[in-house]
Amino acid sequence: MNPDDIFLARAIELARQGSQLGEGGPFGAVIVHDGKIIGEGWNRVVGSKDPTAHAEIAAIRIACATLGQFHLSGCTLYASSEPCPMCLSAAYWARIGRIVFANSRAEAAAIGFCDDELYDELNRGIAERRINMEHRPLPGALEPMCEWAENPLHTPY
Repeated sequence: MNPDDIFLARAIELARQGSQLGEGGPFGAVIVHDGKIIGEGWNRVVGSKDPTAHAEIAAIRIACATLGQFHLSGCTLYASSEPCPMCLSAAYWARIGRIVFANSRAEAAAIGFCDDELYDELNRGIAERRINMEHRPLPGALEPMCEWAENPLHTPY
């Protein structure tokens, strides 16, 4: 059996396990580095009462802790479904090199998990978004950013 299929099957099993426990939607994720699982998780939005408790986020957190670093270059994320915008963004922030998923966004939308509205929202200008966003540059607000940038000991990420 192809290694991708093995790891993807594990993500699907985690999706089943988590949803059977009633912790959240039917989503699971696994992160692999050098052929070994270093992080995995399932959706726990309902059980944790945390809208960010997605499978991919849990797997990224565990993988980073396992490797002791905040970048996951050279890792593959296996997800039972195509990652939502939040999880996809997290994968980019973590610098994951590859994502393999089983179910498409359209398949998830067919059972009530539609991300299209959020994808559309992110393409709108700030003034056109549903959430009111206001830019209020206070005096001194930029100072912490400048201090961090000028600190030779800062850790870029």
